[in-house]
Amino acid sequence: METAQGRQQAAPGAFAAFARFVLCGGGVGLASSFAVVALASWVPWFLANALITVVSTLLATELHARFTFGAGGRATWRQHAQSAGSAAAAYAVTCGAMLALQQLVAAPGAVLEQVVYLSASALAGVARFAVLRLVVFARGRSQAATTALPVHATVALASAPAGPAELCHAA
Repeated sequence: METAQGRQQAAPGAFAAFARFVLCGGGVGLASSFAVVALASWVPWFLANALITVVSTLLATELHARFTFGAGGRATWRQHAQSAGSAAAAYAVTCGAMLALQQLVAAPGAVLEQVVYLSASALAGVARFAVLRLVVFARGRSQAATTALPVHATVALASAPAGPAELCHAA
């Protein structure tokens, strides 16, 4: 049976990972927009949006685990939960930006709304990429915690007590 460490691929560089993130996330997002419209013809829109959001977040997390960040296998439940949290935070950022626009501009036009929404989405997307890369799919953190060897302090007996110079040098 193959171990998790054996399955891991080489981690892609930041640029390659970001390109994959945009491709996978954008592809899932585009497919989701069509799926929401299709599903909304059978169920209320808010329910269709909620269902598609859950499914698309699960799918995107799997794609990010397997391809974007080179984890080489399926995403864990912890990674799914953290990814969902980052998606919820990104949603809050875009909602906050649109709410701020509505408070600042009495009747914003469609172009201004799109500029604000897409800018907030881009900012949230870059932040989400950083969270996924540095926290959710970070390499070495889980392996380091499970394979770390205990550190043993070695005590050397000295014939004379150490002075401040020797203590500072040792630190």
